[in-house]
Amino acid sequence: MTIMVVAALLAAAPAHTVRAQDILSDVGYSPYSLYGLGDLVRQGTSYSLSMGGIGIGDRNVRYINMANPAALTAREAKSFMMDFGLENRNTIYQGNAATSLSPTATGVMKSASNTTTMHHIIATMPIESHSAFKVGIMPYSTVSYKFRAEETSDELLADVSDIQYYKTGSGGVYQAFLGAGVTLWDRLSLGAEANYYFGKIDRFSGAYFTTSSSYRTIKSGTNYHVSSFGGKFGMQYVQPVGNASAIIVGATYALPMKMHGDQTRYAYSATSSVTDTVVNEKVKMTDYSVPGELGAGITYHYADRFTIGFDYLRQDWRGRTFEGTPGVDFQAVTAQSFRAGLEITPNRYDVRSGFIHFLRRLSYRFGSYHEQSFISLNGRQVTSTGFTFGVGLPVYRYYNSINVGIDFGQRGTLESNLVRERYFLFTVSFNLHDIWFIKPLYN
Repeated sequence: MTIMVVAALLAAAPAHTVRAQDILSDVGYSPYSLYGLGDLVRQGTSYSLSMGGIGIGDRNVRYINMANPAALTAREAKSFMMDFGLENRNTIYQGNAATSLSPTATGVMKSASNTTTMHHIIATMPIESHSAFKVGIMPYSTVSYKFRAEETSDELLADVSDIQYYKTGSGGVYQAFLGAGVTLWDRLSLGAEANYYFGKIDRFSGAYFTTSSSYRTIKSGTNYHVSSFGGKFGMQYVQPVGNASAIIVGATYALPMKMHGDQTRYAYSATSSVTDTVVNEKVKMTDYSVPGELGAGITYHYADRFTIGFDYLRQDWRGRTFEGTPGVDFQAVTAQSFRAGLEITPNRYDVRSGFIHFLRRLSYRFGSYHEQSFISLNGRQVTSTGFTFGVGLPVYRYYNSINVGIDFGQRGTLESNLVRERYFLFTVSFNLHDIWFIKPLYN
C-alpha cells in the first residue's frame, strides 16, 4: 500500500477497497509530514537558499548566515543587520493507483497545493570589534496533510451503507535561537547557538458512517505540545589566496536532543446525539528525539564579484522510532544532504545610469542540491533533488537589498508505491542594514 492509502485507512481494521480518485483530493503540505516531527524546514535566507542552501563555509559581510554561527563575525564594524523572509510553495502530487489500492485499480492519482508562510526573522548586532550575536525565530518543522477515502466493498456497503475514512495532521514546531560568534587571530572564527523548540502538532483519524444511524462515528488521535532545548556549534577558517580572494572552510555540529512535552491521546465514538469517550489521557512525550547533525563546507570568494561553495550534512536517524501508521513499511535511516552554489556580481560599484548598468550591479545566484531524508518506505529512501536560482537587488544605501529565490525540485518517486512531489518554491528576503553608534562630527 502507498503511504497515503494506509493513512486514509488507519481507522479501519482490515484493509478494504477505496476509490483512487479520492485519496489525493485533499492533500495539504506534504504526505511525508506523517512521520516524526513532520517536514523539516531548510534553514537559510533567500540569499543562501537560492545557492542550493550552502552556508557552512560562507562569510559575507552583506548577509546574515543562518547555517554557521561562526559566520556572525563577518560584518562591517558597528553594523546592524536584520532579515525577514517569506515562502510560497506550489506542489503537484502524483501516486500510482495500480496495486496500491486494489488489484483492479488503474490510473494515476493527482492533486496540488499552494501555501504561503513566514520563513524567518533574524537580527544581528556587534558585541565588540571581533564578536557579534544574533537572535531570531523560524519554523523547524511543519505538519499538514489531509487524506480521504470512501469504502467501496459491496459486502460492507450492503450492511452499513456509505463509509468515509479521514486522516489529518496540522501544526508544527518553531525554533527560537540566540547565538554568538568571535574571531581569533584574524582567520579563525568560532560560534555557538542555543535553540528553544516549541509548538503543537495535531494528528487525527476517523471513520464516518454517513448514511446509517446504526453505527457510530469513530474518532481518534494525538495532540502534541513540544517544548525542548538544543544547541549548535560552528567554526570557520579563512585562508587568503592572493590579494583579492580567499578559501573558507567551515564545520558545524548540532547537538542531539530529546523532545520534551506532553501528548494527549484520545478516542471516542459518536452518533448525532451521543458521544462516548473511549480514552483521553495525557502523558509525557516519549516517541521523539532528534540525532546530532554534522556539517562541513568549503567556499571560494573572489573579491566582491564571485563566490562558489559546497556543503555536506549528515544526520544518523537509525534506531529512532515514532508513533507510526499501521501497515506502513517505515524505517528511520541516515539522512544526508549535498549542496552546491554560485554567486556572480558583474560590477557591484557601477554608478553609471542606465538599465544595463543597473543589471551589472545585481547579484545572480545558482545552485543545486540532493537530499536523502530520514524516511525509508517500502525499503526505499525518500530523496529530493532540486535546482535553485535567485537575484539580489540593492536598495538605497549600505547593504540593504531585496533577495528573491526560486527552487524547482522533486521529492519521492512513483516507484515502490510511493508518492512523487514536484514543487516550485519561491522565497523573498528583505535584508536591512544600518550603521549604529556613529558620533557625528558636527551637530
